[in-house]
Amino acid sequence: MNLRKSFLVPVSAALLLAGCGTTAIVSTPIENIDTVPLKVADLNENEFKTWPHADLIADTIPGMSVNRVYEELLKGRKSEKVIVGVVDSGVDIEHEDLKEVIWVNEKEIPGNGKDDDGNGYVDDVHGWNFLGDALNENLEYVRILKKGDDGSEVYKKAKAEYEKELEEAKLNKNQYEQILQMVKNADDLVQEELGKEDYTREELEKLPSSDLKLLQAKSVLTNVLSIDPAMQTIAGVKKELKEGIGYFSDQLNYNLNMDFDGRRIVGDDPDDINDTDYGNNNVIGPDKEEAKHGTHVSGIIAAVRNNGIGMNGVANNVKIMAVRAVPNGDEYDKDIALALRYAVDNGARIINTSFGKYYSPHPEWVRDAIKYAAEHDVLIVNAAGNESKNLDETDVYPNDAVDNGPEVSDNFLTVGALNYTYGPEMIAKFSNYGKNNVDVFAPGTKIWSAIPNNKYKFEQGTSMASPEVAGVAALIRSYYPDLTAPQVKKIIMHSGLASKTNVILEGDPEKKQPFSEVSRSGRMVNAYNAIIMADKVSRKKLNL
Repeated sequence: MNLRKSFLVPVSAALLLAGCGTTAIVSTPIENIDTVPLKVADLNENEFKTWPHADLIADTIPGMSVNRVYEELLKGRKSEKVIVGVVDSGVDIEHEDLKEVIWVNEKEIPGNGKDDDGNGYVDDVHGWNFLGDALNENLEYVRILKKGDDGSEVYKKAKAEYEKELEEAKLNKNQYEQILQMVKNADDLVQEELGKEDYTREELEKLPSSDLKLLQAKSVLTNVLSIDPAMQTIAGVKKELKEGIGYFSDQLNYNLNMDFDGRRIVGDDPDDINDTDYGNNNVIGPDKEEAKHGTHVSGIIAAVRNNGIGMNGVANNVKIMAVRAVPNGDEYDKDIALALRYAVDNGARIINTSFGKYYSPHPEWVRDAIKYAAEHDVLIVNAAGNESKNLDETDVYPNDAVDNGPEVSDNFLTVGALNYTYGPEMIAKFSNYGKNNVDVFAPGTKIWSAIPNNKYKFEQGTSMASPEVAGVAALIRSYYPDLTAPQVKKIIMHSGLASKTNVILEGDPEKKQPFSEVSRSGRMVNAYNAIIMADKVSRKKLNL
């Protein structure tokens, strides 16, 4: 039975020939989606891997209608190449699904040890690495504490947060280790009973209940599998638990460790914005596996479409400029400010910033860089953050406003994360939100994309939602290169799908607000509608 059948007729994608041989899109964007039936069936494996590109009307999955764009609106149309700067942890530029879309600085002669183009960076063939060989870092509030008690409220707040987070990290690491051991023990019993290492959920359900130990093992494994519908196997559960243990271990060893100094090997003064002679051209970083986050982000934006391997990126005529500036820990304001300027100066028209923190000693450096990008017509697409916070009440950095005041520029678009279930649960539990400081929402839960060494993985966070939108922005700027960064921002915000649904915030069923009240636009990004609106704005049929 098809439990995802839509009872609404999709909006027509009529294409009419206009004067001078150009193609004009005259469809009307979808406005009312509140009568879309809720999806009843769990997503299958393929749907999980592709759901951000699905269509809400046809699939009852709150994707961005990317597939419809290519099938109905863009066939046979010409586009211009767009450079997207990915400021992140590093990018595996050798990945099978990315190597064809990596930016090449044609003004630089590779490997000659010279700054051929005179931009201040030697051999920056694919971008720049502002972290050098550094991998791990403290969180910003730990760095504040290490500078000593200055009597400020910021210091007091940082100290209280440090003590709280340190205890939580210890507790969480211990709990994850205990759960992993329980799962291992239960898995060993089931494997012995079935006589094989790999088994299905159905085989697990059919196990006899007469043996108490086996019954307990079955209960443990069934429970952990039911936590997340996207989790397919016990091997996957164990892998996730190990990664969780690794995450909390990193917190204790590096992020929260007052004795750790990750910046020492970089060799610069991070509190001096004029000290710029540092870093190198290794945009992957010293450990390819540690470039997972930036590789995943890049795949979402621009993985080669329809090449028969991996996955499809959102945009089809993009080059990824890799700018490594985000360590395992909190980024430095100086690195981010210089990274944004580097991307702007070297031709990026869109920059994705999938990172953030709640303390910033030099926010003015980053805001100045955001304004610099605005002066050069560059759109910055930014992740809202994953702490289930209302950003109208809590500052997160980077941002484009001081204390909820006026925006410093009109080129900064902040993105919250959607879940794959349309309805009350469509805001991801972890996603930050805010009527004033989050602009739109886009797919961010269980996103399939590239990771280093020609592999692929599900990841989630507003870090994934942001590049989904950066991909849509790249699509717009590729097919409508005459549109400015502020216009692209407004198109993405105004063309999205609106809903009056009351949505659950912070994963708390008692905490609900209308979807229209959790972001500035009150909309979820829709590439199909965005292209339609971009066409109208480009042809001067619509003013924004």
